[in-house]
Amino acid sequence: MITNTRPRPRAGQRRRAFSPRPFGQGRSLPKTPDPTIRGGYLKFVPLGGCGEVTRSMYIYEYVDPRSPDGGDIVIVDMGLQFPDEDMPGIDYLIPNVEYLKDKKHRIRGVVITHGHYDHIGAIPHLLDPLGHPPFYATALTRGMILKRHEDFSQIPKPKIEVINSESKIKLGIFDIEFFHVNHNIPDCVGVVIKSPAGTAVHTGDFKFDHSPVSERPADIGRLSAIGRDGVLLLVSESTHAEFPGHQISEAEVQRSLEEIFKVAHGRIIGGTFSSLLTRIQQMIWLSEKYNRKVIIEGYSMKQNVAVARELGYMKVKKGTIIEAKEVDNFPDDRLTIICTGAQGEDKAVLMRIANNEHRNIGLKANDSILFSSSVIPGNEATVQKLKDLLYKKVAKVYHYANMDIHAGGHAKRDELKMMLELTKPKHFIPMHGNYFMLKLHAELANESGVEKNNILIAEDGDTVAVNSDGIHKLKEKAPNDYIMVDGLGVGDVKEVVLRDRQHLAEDGIFVIIAIVDSKTGKVKTSPDIISRGFIYLRESQDLLKDVRHKTKLAVEECTVGKPRPINWVHLRDELREKIGQFLFSKTLRRPMVLPVVIEV
Repeated sequence: MITNTRPRPRAGQRRRAFSPRPFGQGRSLPKTPDPTIRGGYLKFVPLGGCGEVTRSMYIYEYVDPRSPDGGDIVIVDMGLQFPDEDMPGIDYLIPNVEYLKDKKHRIRGVVITHGHYDHIGAIPHLLDPLGHPPFYATALTRGMILKRHEDFSQIPKPKIEVINSESKIKLGIFDIEFFHVNHNIPDCVGVVIKSPAGTAVHTGDFKFDHSPVSERPADIGRLSAIGRDGVLLLVSESTHAEFPGHQISEAEVQRSLEEIFKVAHGRIIGGTFSSLLTRIQQMIWLSEKYNRKVIIEGYSMKQNVAVARELGYMKVKKGTIIEAKEVDNFPDDRLTIICTGAQGEDKAVLMRIANNEHRNIGLKANDSILFSSSVIPGNEATVQKLKDLLYKKVAKVYHYANMDIHAGGHAKRDELKMMLELTKPKHFIPMHGNYFMLKLHAELANESGVEKNNILIAEDGDTVAVNSDGIHKLKEKAPNDYIMVDGLGVGDVKEVVLRDRQHLAEDGIFVIIAIVDSKTGKVKTSPDIISRGFIYLRESQDLLKDVRHKTKLAVEECTVGKPRPINWVHLRDELREKIGQFLFSKTLRRPMVLPVVIEV
């Protein structure tokens, strides 16, 4: 169910004097717009991805003061976010699109930069609310969107036009172009959005890998040409803005992985992200080189591999991949198992293997485990728990901290600086990061030549106006409360429901069932009690006896000798308050108290 939750100075120019204005405020636009179309401006509205490294969805809207009907809109990405630990039962979160509710007729298209769920995962849920706009994506990204959509057969498929890094499309007043970037999934693009206000460059997730293993390097020449033509606004990802240097190349990762294949005497079990197709391909290539069969385990990983193979993005020799049920048909030194679960998720494949809960695969002492992924912030404890479990049971555990077997997909500081220097933007907005990442990226942009007044930090729901005269936040705010997906329903899990779930998870539930005579107001039988997650009833008989007595007194205080008819709502409220206070006085715990009063 879903619920509502500075440009670099040109030759002969001098830098402007330093301004003490803090990052995030920008410089105000003129109060009176230019009467020509150049008086229009580009509006940028993040609905997700500016305040977190996920749930990416960004609106680019051209506003022409002469047009009373509003301007054209292009959306970039439409992703989901996995829940925090304090969101029990929630499957994932998606962006709130209330801002677009009365503007959907002005949406000219949705551009998807790549196939990760934090950029495509919300599409099935938002198609109808947004009026089924056309989508534009590369072939692999399109395949992954449609594969995910198979789980939503009741919803019409999105209409997706295939583009590539050389494509040029017209979406209303916008001219849209693309450029190739590297990430940790093939077929990724950045987006060039041209409007009468100027050119905006949206990087998408990127890094600069000069020796990738399954695709060409990022198109630096193209980026340089875009910069020479003039960039009004750069919106660039910030995920690794705190880390100095440059991501290691996938070619270096491949060499490190091969060292493991050379020395492993038993099975190799590799845990990684289901969408990290580059890493999966590398392990398949090495398995073929060292005469190993490959087992792919994990529903989402199998889906992604199937799509990549079908579209020719993954090369696998016939007979290389076998089913998990065939695991005992081959010697250990001829097997590679590639699976999900490197983040320590309870039900993911690697954890089930470690706990001997997998139907076909259990751990063996001569196994070699490799974690080819970084730890997602917030997952440190679960990953450490999994590592401890594995270290107890297998010969060798490899991870990115002790060997170069993983390269992140996000640009570090030298690469972020390179993007700034290539595109030479007049204005800059950092995206795709927690606030501290955005702040660090803003500081880096200033160090790289963007004027402080031309840098603005936007958070989810902010509306930003930018044209050649300046950049600033508008008073208008887009709704950005969490939209929570839990099963199939829509709109029925709100903050109060989450609070109840958290309450139940922390202190449990205590149910009191009292049968009351409607004529006398007296309790007819000893109240029944049900406790879940609060106390063990068999060992708490004295407490239960006291609760029953308190219940009887509380009921009869509200009923015996009182005017009729009995106010049953007031009675339940009194029971909840008095029994709750009594239980806290005895246990220092606050279970959810649910009084059930039956009138006879």
